[in-house]
Amino acid sequence: MSSAWTRASWRNFSRQRENSAYEDWAGPLSRATERQQLSIRSAGGGTHIVAHLTNYFAGKDPKISSGDAEGWGDCSHDEWWSFEELSNLVKGVRAAGLELAGIENFSPKFWSDILLDGPQRAVQMDGMKQLVRDAGRAGIPCIGYNFSLAGVFGWSRGPYARGNAESVGFGIEPRDVDMPMADGMVWNMRYRKAVAGAGPITASSDQMWDRLSRFLAELVPVAEKAGVMLAAHPDDPPAEELRGTARLINRPEKYDRLMAIAPSASNGLELCLGTLQEMPGGDIYDHVRRFARSGRIGYIHFRNVKGKMPRYVESFVDDGDIDMAEIVRILRDENYQGVLIPDHTPAMNCAASWHAGKAFALGYMRALVQNANALGPACHGAVTKAAE
Repeated sequence: MSSAWTRASWRNFSRQRENSAYEDWAGPLSRATERQQLSIRSAGGGTHIVAHLTNYFAGKDPKISSGDAEGWGDCSHDEWWSFEELSNLVKGVRAAGLELAGIENFSPKFWSDILLDGPQRAVQMDGMKQLVRDAGRAGIPCIGYNFSLAGVFGWSRGPYARGNAESVGFGIEPRDVDMPMADGMVWNMRYRKAVAGAGPITASSDQMWDRLSRFLAELVPVAEKAGVMLAAHPDDPPAEELRGTARLINRPEKYDRLMAIAPSASNGLELCLGTLQEMPGGDIYDHVRRFARSGRIGYIHFRNVKGKMPRYVESFVDDGDIDMAEIVRILRDENYQGVLIPDHTPAMNCAASWHAGKAFALGYMRALVQNANALGPACHGAVTKAAE
């Protein structure tokens, strides 16, 4: 097995920002704190970083849930990431002995009218094209994104995981998943103040697929020239509709439709195992095999869940409905050369709850990957080329 395949990554916020969804310290990050966090990841066996540059919870409690009526946080003051910032991010990660595998999620401020098909769409597309060019020039090979209006919404947070560890779930606590999304919001964040008298945001499935198609038609050629993969995350929760807006990638087969829009290596997948498992029907193992075989996976969210829509909870990586060893066998057989990241994990009941949960996940992942050749044959056999 190639050593490149054995690389796993911690999520990290590398800019000097406030509290974030996936880190558990408060206040702006100093350079010393950034170095410390990168050192923790390296010591834990991580070799790559997938960086989130958007501060999802500015001014709010940085815990993943649905948030209040105003969603998670306010990104109205976000500025486009410059080449200098992206280049410095790559250099800082490399200085810690790690590699930057990608950045995940655009600030909603950057592409609100792309998602909404609003009057600033053309201007925002120009900005996105420049961002992709700058990312490629800085040496960032992948950008993960989620083409969604409602974003992550409907979750509750509680002691849902083993040992009463804090985790998130859907359908556990009462949530109004049809709550209208107010003007000035997208992706469960506020990108500008609401216009007085404006109606709620709505969008049909046909409208969303049309917007995604035009987005990819314009941006994928730029990504090809820049040497960047655009990797689409599936909708989580994978509902048919949320807050009056249609969801796009809520079935594994919808990924095929997305890839067919632009048949290019730069039009790829941010393959979230937990979200795939949450989707009704289907065999996750067969889907993982064919997606790995396609060569169009940007990176993998290696997390586990219990249950499916309309009720599920996120579990520890070894304690869910997915046989994660089988996933590793399949990736081994298909010679997957990309990165695995723990994604969000349950928080253990201790002082460093976030880090403890991540450390457990990363250790489990590394044990599987390092012993991949000793795991025996896959239970879900390889599909022959002729049968595909």
